[in-house]
Amino acid sequence: AGSCRPVSVSQLPGEAQALLTAWFPEAEVSLARKEFGGAELGYDVIFTNGSKVEFDRKGEWTEVDCLTQPLPAGIVPATIEKVIKEQYPDAKATKIERDRREIDVKLSNRVELTFNKKMQLIDID
Repeated sequence: AGSCRPVSVSQLPGEAQALLTAWFPEAEVSLARKEFGGAELGYDVIFTNGSKVEFDRKGEWTEVDCLTQPLPAGIVPATIEKVIKEQYPDAKATKIERDRREIDVKLSNRVELTFNKKMQLIDID
């Protein structure tokens, strides 16, 4: 457990600011925080519509959660996007999370897919 401190979007790493501008140009930021504690420190940004983006300390995204809305184009890697289109044509990715080992994608039909770093589907929940 750690602590959080509110920050302005301009205090986020440059890469994080660029991603927010690219993916959520219209969205209004409700809260931006810097997290301390544990081995990792990072940032999270919460929008007024409830969507949330988490970044590591370098500004690379670790989680993007749009609740019930589809994720903005360009977040889900093309290889994973293809699997979703083929296997779940009526579903959209609404949340994506990644760490060093795997990528988790939650779909609008509540199915959760886990991919390894080679973008191979390894689990369906």
